[in-house]
Amino acid sequence: MGSVPEPTIYDVATRAGVAASTVSRAFGVPGRVSERTRQKVVAAAEELGYVPNPHARALQSGKHATIALMLADITNPYFFELIRGAEQRARVAGNTLVIVNAEESRRIEFEQIQGLTGAVDGFILAASRLSDDELRALAGKHRLVLLDRELPPIPSVVRDMRGGCRQILEHLSSLGHREVAYCSGPPTSWMSAERWAALSGGAEEHGLTLRRVGPYAPTVANGAVAADGALRAGVTAVVAHNDLLAIGIVRRLRDRGVAVPEDVSVVGFDDIFAAELLEPPLTTLGAPGAQAGRLAVELLLDPPGRHHPAQLRLPSDLVIRRSSGPGSGG
Repeated sequence: MGSVPEPTIYDVATRAGVAASTVSRAFGVPGRVSERTRQKVVAAAEELGYVPNPHARALQSGKHATIALMLADITNPYFFELIRGAEQRARVAGNTLVIVNAEESRRIEFEQIQGLTGAVDGFILAASRLSDDELRALAGKHRLVLLDRELPPIPSVVRDMRGGCRQILEHLSSLGHREVAYCSGPPTSWMSAERWAALSGGAEEHGLTLRRVGPYAPTVANGAVAADGALRAGVTAVVAHNDLLAIGIVRRLRDRGVAVPEDVSVVGFDDIFAAELLEPPLTTLGAPGAQAGRLAVELLLDPPGRHHPAQLRLPSDLVIRRSSGPGSGG
């Protein structure tokens, strides 16, 4: 005995006494049919056991209730809280959050965005490695929000690096340090450039000489070569692009018999969970990750206006631990 065929949109249209296109609109864009007609269609569908195809609804309405969150490197623990905040906010709004890994590659990031076009309602790009021109072109075609990257008028959520780096400079200066190295991140990292600008712009005011070494990939493994570069610079304090790089630097210094913080102080960025577990625990500039993720989703779902999109800057606080101590001048 053959199975009973599933009811179709045409069966619903016949039962409700309307055109098939009206059934499509009733489920996909209900605002385009009267409430009386919509109720007739819904009643007919329930009688027949018809279940609307969500993909068909997406085609009709242009909405998929899906957001793509693109991460520069999914293995970086910094993104964990950001993902949590974004997912919570998306779920409250009835949206699904899709996580995409760009693997620190501009090419992969671009290809992933192209592949998801038409399947999601918008993109949140965290620490994007794309060029300014590429981002502007994408913003002209898609709903787009940037995280840890600022490019007006595209909506964005970033940390206040000026205020945060001022805290780092004040901390190291108060400890008597005079020679400091900044181990920079990838050359395509907007945040690395922002941190260097903030640190170098305030160094003289705090009696510090700042040297830039790098660039380095922001991983624990690359901390070894970064530590060697900092030692060649003859400094008493190192500020690393992120906590992963800082952890690698501390390990390398220990292997070379350089005591932290007695000989060299180390400071990172992001306050990932491993920062407190390091020996000695890492001094680092904290990041409001979950809040940033929530705000990015809100900007995407409810843009502040086509001509006046928002650029949000969140404060960050220095978490002082034992990896920073008195310098030779203290």
